[in-house]
Parts: sequence; structure tokens; C-alpha cells
Amino acid sequence: MHPMRGGFTLIEILVVVLIISILAGIVGVSVLRHPGEAKVAAAKLQIKNIKHALKLYRMEQNLFPTQEQGLEALCVRPTLAPVPERYPEDGYLDSRKVPKDPWNRDFIYMVPGRQNEPYEVICYGSDGEAGGTNDAADISSSVF
Repeated sequence: MHPMRGGFTLIEILVVVLIISILAGIVGVSVLRHPGEAKVAAAKLQIKNIKHALKLYRMEQNLFPTQEQGLEALCVRPTLAPVPERYPEDGYLDSRKVPKDPWNRDFIYMVPGRQNEPYEVICYGSDGEAGGTNDAADISSSVF
């Protein structure tokens, strides 16, 4: 009788590596084929993260940042009134700078939003201008 051995054989490891390589290739080709769609998805995700940070800011400060304070209020303590009394040392976003959209432009922050919501965060898409279709269409926090 042979004692039971744990672990994987070289062949098993090579098969797993091959499967992972094939899957990565399929996903990579799909993303490369549709870069505009990938950037739109990234912009939506960034806006969702900003929305969560804005909601947390409101929960702790009892109001959203003003338009004058802008989204920078999520990264560093505002100096313009109303200045928060209790501001977390690390801010409300993962970085000390507001992220750029996938086309390397600033997000637009409006208080109130265009449809009378408390705020709106907008990305103008690939063309950087209001309106547009496909990957040039506006992406707004009001939609999702």
C-alpha cells in the first residue's frame, strides 16, 4: 500500500494554467474588441463609487457638498462654508484626488441636479460634450 500523497501533478497544474490562459485570452479579446463599452462601464462604476461617497458624506455631515466645494470635498476637508466639523482623516474616496473619467476628463458635479435631485454627477462620454450616442452618450448619476 502506498501512503496517500497530497498535492497536484505537473500535468494537472499545466492543464489548469492552460484553461486560465484560454479564458483570459477570450476575455481580453472581447474587451479589446469593444473598448468604448468597457470605458462606459468603467465610468458607470466610478459614478456609483462617487455616489456612495456622497451618501456617506451626507450621513456624517447632514448635507451634500455644495457645488462650490465640488467633489474635492470627498477627498480633502473643504475650506469653503459649510466646513464640516467632523471630517475623516482619509476623506470619503480611496484617493486624495477626485478620479478622472475613463477619457481623462473631470466629472461634472451639479447641485441640484438637472431633474431637481439633490445632486448629479455627470460624465459626458468619449466626445466630452453634452448629448451624444453610444460611447459618446452622457452618463449621469440620475439614471442608476
